Amino acid sequence: MKFSKLVLPGITMIAVTYGLARFSFGLLLPAINESLEMTDSTSGVVSSLFYVAYCVTIVLSTVITTQEGPRRMIILAGLSAFLGLLLMAIAPNVWLLGLGVLLAGGSTGLASPPYGAAVSIWMKTEKQGKANTWINSGTGFGIALSGLGAILLMPHWRLTYGIYAALALFILLWNYKAIPEMNTGFGAKLVLKKGNFSLQGVKRANRLMIASLVLGFSTAAFWTFSRTFIGTAGDYNEWQLSGFWVIIGLFGVLGGFSGSLIEKGGLPLAYKGGSLAIAFASILLALAPENFSIAYISAGLFGCAYIFLTGVLLVWGIRVFIKNASLGIGVPFLLLAVGQVIGSSFAGVFIESWGYAFTFMLYGLGGIAAAFIGPEKV
Repeated sequence: MKFSKLVLPGITMIAVTYGLARFSFGLLLPAINESLEMTDSTSGVVSSLFYVAYCVTIVLSTVITTQEGPRRMIILAGLSAFLGLLLMAIAPNVWLLGLGVLLAGGSTGLASPPYGAAVSIWMKTEKQGKANTWINSGTGFGIALSGLGAILLMPHWRLTYGIYAALALFILLWNYKAIPEMNTGFGAKLVLKKGNFSLQGVKRANRLMIASLVLGFSTAAFWTFSRTFIGTAGDYNEWQLSGFWVIIGLFGVLGGFSGSLIEKGGLPLAYKGGSLAIAFASILLALAPENFSIAYISAGLFGCAYIFLTGVLLVWGIRVFIKNASLGIGVPFLLLAVGQVIGSSFAGVFIESWGYAFTFMLYGLGGIAAAFIGPEKV
């Protein structure tokens, strides 16, 4: 199968599910809170639904993709993102908003495993690493787009979500046409068997699982509180705060080169370098959050390192679970999300007790610790 025929629709689907359906919510939350008169505790509960839905659907998607192939889950991911964004756009109350959040958050878990399976089925072996990491970099494009949306349409959050829903529908139709059925000529000789849903490779997966969990924990403070941190520490206007998010996304696109860097430097070196970079991003922000240049450098470093590291985890997982690409993506991405749930909860407590700077420094040290749990040669 031609590289661009699978990778380009894959990048856009990941951009919609992760960037628009999931990560845009935090940027639009102030306007949503004001419109729907939500308290901080209510908005916190609604926000947690993204993680809950993700954890459930990534398990579901891994199982079904293994049994039936990738097409159904990819289409379902696009449909879930479209319906979730549409419901969020028209939500008259917090209950319908919560349902939209569940659907939007669930789309991310549905999308990741089937693309790994699709690449393993329809891409030549030597192109699989690059294909997986470029599809994964779609998160960066989506985050950047959500930041631009916040800058241009901040007061009009319903219109913003309506536009995102229209984009999701277009990309759903593109993937519907681009992803072949398993019984077509593309995949007829490589149909996934139910027997492939096994934990073959699990003995080598311990370090992968621990690393994913620790990395999820260490990145949680940045994802959840970095924008609030700089907003309270410095004299930033709304454009600059949203621009901070755009920088995360734009530099995240560079994470698409992780496949090439893994090929040149090896998986262990790529993992260690990415972990140290993401740790330094948190430490740098802790040292000078009020400095515009430092804050933006930190954002760029975090965005690039985070997308790079998720690409590394993706390749590492597929190499460990060599007989099941969807499981190789599902396991580290699930544990990354679990780590972020735990990390976000503790970060809030730490910030209340010791402040933002100490918390970000602590989480930066967590990233350094993660660097020592990297892969052996796999």
